[in-house]
Amino acid sequence: MEIPVNFIDFLYWIRERTETLWSNEDDCLKGFYGAKWQPLSEEQIDSIELKYAIKFTSEHREFLKILHAIDKKEIVEYEEDGKIISEEGTFFYNWLEDEEEILKTMKEPYQWMFDDIDSVNKVWLKSWGIKPKSAEKRKEIFDKWFSNVPSLLPLTGSVFVVSDENLEWQPILSVRGSDIVVIGWDFRTGLLNEIRNHLDIYIDIFDEEDQMFYPELLPEVQEIFDENIMYNKTKDVPYLKEMMLYWSSGWSGFGLNYFPEGTRGHPITKTFIAEEEI
Repeated sequence: MEIPVNFIDFLYWIRERTETLWSNEDDCLKGFYGAKWQPLSEEQIDSIELKYAIKFTSEHREFLKILHAIDKKEIVEYEEDGKIISEEGTFFYNWLEDEEEILKTMKEPYQWMFDDIDSVNKVWLKSWGIKPKSAEKRKEIFDKWFSNVPSLLPLTGSVFVVSDENLEWQPILSVRGSDIVVIGWDFRTGLLNEIRNHLDIYIDIFDEEDQMFYPELLPEVQEIFDENIMYNKTKDVPYLKEMMLYWSSGWSGFGLNYFPEGTRGHPITKTFIAEEEI
């Protein structure tokens, strides 16, 4: 399988591959049969930026012009009291139709992270200094810190785009309170990761021990993910990086599961220094 490196070609590849899969009712997930992407025009994107007082990155704009959202609702199923409950959910946010949901989601990273300060997690970053007893003072410190965090624009569910064109990397993040995970350091990898179940990019591998077949990503896809999360000292999200590394779940996105090759560090403080800088 050849996955385009060029971002524009990649987006068209995504559109063709997903819509082909969704055209077969037996192969696609519930709610996606017959789904089509609904791209936006340049004029519509400009209007959205004015309406929400936001700025899309160049890659985000290209995504909106070629993909954006689909004309179907995802069917989410879960068990409750022994019964299977089915609900409709938003796949990718539709900037023309999902205003209430988008406005709510845009506020959530702030609220989720702030809630973790006084919740059972008791999150307090080292850069914030000594934790004040006063709740008002804690909020003041947090608000000042958060005002410097790059803009986070909702993409799908609790997945956000770091929207700052000046950054060397503009990763796609999964944000759940203070637990923030990189799902791709660029839009291409983040999108590939997020919709992997809609791209037919798995192969069944037989496990001799279990005597069962298990799905594994195609080698060329896994290679993209592996390369994308390799340690690189230029990978940074101003201010937010410290929060991202607060929990061990965030380490893998920076290639910091253990000591990265060519670095030394401390596993408790989560501080890693390139050997060339020591």
